Amino acid sequence: MRNLNPKKHLGQHFLTDTGIAQRITELLRAEPADVVIEIGPGKGVLSQYLMPKYPLFQMVEVDEDAVAYMKANFAAHNPKLIHEDFLKWNISATIPPDSFFIGNLPYNISSPIFFRFLEHLPFIQEGVFMIQKEVARRICSPPGSKEYGILSVLLGAYFDLEYCISVAPGAFFPPPKVQSAVIRMTRKSEPPEVEFSKLKAVVKTAFNQRRKTLRNALKALNLADFEGKEDLYTQRAEQLSVEDFIRLSQAFGLVP
Repeated sequence: MRNLNPKKHLGQHFLTDTGIAQRITELLRAEPADVVIEIGPGKGVLSQYLMPKYPLFQMVEVDEDAVAYMKANFAAHNPKLIHEDFLKWNISATIPPDSFFIGNLPYNISSPIFFRFLEHLPFIQEGVFMIQKEVARRICSPPGSKEYGILSVLLGAYFDLEYCISVAPGAFFPPPKVQSAVIRMTRKSEPPEVEFSKLKAVVKTAFNQRRKTLRNALKALNLADFEGKEDLYTQRAEQLSVEDFIRLSQAFGLVP
């Protein structure tokens, strides 16, 4: 049996609690005929439950040693491993639309991974991810809370979001210094009729100056005036719902 040690520079914390691993895989609502992608399988604690269930299962792993470990220790399953950095992997050229994703994400790059999904919406039907608990709470938080922010709005515009499981540091090796949580995100059947680039610009600008009212925070975008949207411009970013931000983005023409 080949061994694998966690690498600090890759943010690796291997899940060792098989009970939690099984609960995580059961959250994924894919059918056997669906394409299921695991991001960063590590030592395969999730993979062991996924490989027998999904014939089209495949894994994306940046760590060469982890790829070798999976090939050696799961040879009987003939695992399909893609040795790539997920942030650079050509999603649209490799997998079909409506694929399913799962993974214990490196906490230092979870946000960039979510932005990649937002940029490749047709390709993700559902995702189940272990992330830092603080980030999970932020993503799933409602308007008006301190945690509510950019990812809350952008992911909430395109996905139904669920906070599913809290996971203590003792479930990993080495134990992380933070609490962890599992979320499930399911793409909405009818996405909002707004350009993602426009929505992203409005949301990021509003939250980057979240202490200001929207009329002042959004001045930097040279937006069209706020006529007809007086109910919004006196509020701050954290007070607006996802639907409010969509309404703003639909109504405004961004001026270069």
